[in-house]
Amino acid sequence: MEIHDNAVPIKNTINSVSPKPFVKWAGGKTQLLPELTSRVPRTFQRYYEPFLGGGALFFSLQPENAFLSDINAELINVYRVVKNNVEKLIASLRQHVYEESYFYAIREVDRSLEYVTWSNVEKASRLIYLNKTCFNGLYRVNSKGHFNAPFGDYHNPKICDPENLRACSQVLQNATIRTRSYLCIERHLQKGDFVYFDPPYAPLNPTSNFTNYSKDGFRRENQEALRDLCVRLDKKGVLWMLSNSAAPLILELYSEYNIELVEALRAINSKAGKRGKIKEVIVRNYD
Repeated sequence: MEIHDNAVPIKNTINSVSPKPFVKWAGGKTQLLPELTSRVPRTFQRYYEPFLGGGALFFSLQPENAFLSDINAELINVYRVVKNNVEKLIASLRQHVYEESYFYAIREVDRSLEYVTWSNVEKASRLIYLNKTCFNGLYRVNSKGHFNAPFGDYHNPKICDPENLRACSQVLQNATIRTRSYLCIERHLQKGDFVYFDPPYAPLNPTSNFTNYSKDGFRRENQEALRDLCVRLDKKGVLWMLSNSAAPLILELYSEYNIELVEALRAINSKAGKRGKIKEVIVRNYD
């Protein structure tokens, strides 16, 4: 299928604010959007994004029929709350304060029995607050699934962004949102659908293997299972695009498909000196 340089599905322009990700996510694609949108199929039926994260491509495309999913239940809860209870969420976010002892008190709540009594709005508000005020905006959990990123040193973090949250809520009205493994979407996909895969990246070296977006991580066997899924979807006539690191494993797994190298900015690293441009790949099963 041919690709038009700037072709994307028709956007809803009722809201004067263009929606953008309301959480910062490791591996987020905001700075790669020009590379991604220029490679989106000219036409497709339904849009699927099973590694949702910050949802940068979704918010850019604003597809009219979308299925969004992620294995991270806390993240999916935030999306559902933004979709269905955005005003209550805004009110809750306005109650938070940027202060270190308060941050750690909020962070530790998920270790207690109290957390199970919190409403979905309160849980969503907590995640956004921690995301906006933790070190480097890094969502990270330990083996028990507890958020464990430390307090961040900022001048005046924007904990609540009402205009963007409302814009995101409007776009999400056209989306189905589920807590699902990427493997669960296969039975729903049909010929002509489009899937954007943005999995946790394969490590470029033994010291760059951050995969703790969920307590179970994302390992070589998961990368291989994803490739096998892509092979099956290709045979089914489903269009897909995938982002990943330029690791030898990824180049080998997708050698039969259209692989392009692009430059991306490494924005999340504990050491500022190790942030910079690196090579990533965009893989497609169409031209």
